[in-house]
Amino acid sequence: MNSRREFLKYLAASPLLTEYSAFAQEVEETLGARLTDPSEVINVFEMEALAREKIPPAHFGYLQTGVDSDATLRANRAGFTRFQIRPRRLVDVSSPDLSIDILGTQAKSPIIICPVGSQGAYHADAELGTARAAKAVGHHMILSTQSSTAIEAVAEARDEPIWFQLYPTNRWANTVAMLQRAEAAGCTAVCLTIDLPGGRNTETQSLLMREDDRDCSVCHKGQAKPIFKGLDMKGVMLNDSSLTWSVIGRMKEVTNMKVLIKGIEVGADAALAVQHGADGIVVSNHGGRAVETERATIECLPEIVAAVNGRIPIIVDGGFRRGTDIYKALSLGATAVGIGRPYCWGLGAFGQAGVERVLNLLNRELTIAMMGSGTPTIASIGPDYVHDVGHRIERGRMGFGLLD
Repeated sequence: MNSRREFLKYLAASPLLTEYSAFAQEVEETLGARLTDPSEVINVFEMEALAREKIPPAHFGYLQTGVDSDATLRANRAGFTRFQIRPRRLVDVSSPDLSIDILGTQAKSPIIICPVGSQGAYHADAELGTARAAKAVGHHMILSTQSSTAIEAVAEARDEPIWFQLYPTNRWANTVAMLQRAEAAGCTAVCLTIDLPGGRNTETQSLLMREDDRDCSVCHKGQAKPIFKGLDMKGVMLNDSSLTWSVIGRMKEVTNMKVLIKGIEVGADAALAVQHGADGIVVSNHGGRAVETERATIECLPEIVAAVNGRIPIIVDGGFRRGTDIYKALSLGATAVGIGRPYCWGLGAFGQAGVERVLNLLNRELTIAMMGSGTPTIASIGPDYVHDVGHRIERGRMGFGLLD
């Protein structure tokens, strides 16, 4: 217990962690001792605190890390302060409807469960718990290449078509094999991740690994991810640094799945994605763990929306923690919003029930924002409902508001 308290003190003192003073965690009486049921959790920040207590330090570090000094990770949260909601009044909002249809996939909410790898590191329910929560609450789901659970089992647990996130290997035959396996499992789209051609420098993960005295070889020895079963992965890199825009056409030659490009941050690239036949775009900086740009994805969104000009759907992820964050993105032109860390906090804290609670909390907050702003449907949310104040609060005051 003493070592645990010392670790919590270390986390509380870290400038990298979320600032949520209204819900400050007491070291002597941890939040988990008081909140033992997911229904007692009132926001995703409390869920983060609970997950921090329950997930081993090295695993928590993998989940929370940005790159370099975590400036982009913090920028993802700070960016929302640049945009203000402009609510309208005396509109009939008695029957709010959050449902969407994106590339033929229907969901009860515009909040998409984005790909996060190795969910078995956070809870025994792993990706199956996430998929079952998605089914229970009615959310669309994208599964990571690095899933600790086989894609077929996840698709069965979701009981609706899911999408597959693809890290393109530098051996094309392996990439094709993964695409074909995903399609055979019932996936209707693939999200090609393009933002890690040179790897990344995850310092926060390294720092928290120092606090973990477990023998890592017990967890990681000889464990290949299920998607690689039957593939020769010797000498294979998960990210092909030689890729160009022609990869979209090459993928469409070997799969009937829709192809989305994940990792777009500028309008010029969005236009190229459309030009080369992409079916959708995911505006993403990998949750602040790709290039240390210090630019929030919400700030990238307007120029990408302008470049796409309604031709294909746009999903945005990165730092979404409140229903109002989601509302702002929809007002700026996003088709849907992706979350990563928040549902993993729920998973780590309570398994499937925690994921459901996170989704329900965000849906409740979004519903309140929609009704309070005079927009009863997702389609009714438009650019007139948001104002760009053109500046951001001082980042030094922001916390580690944490993946997509």
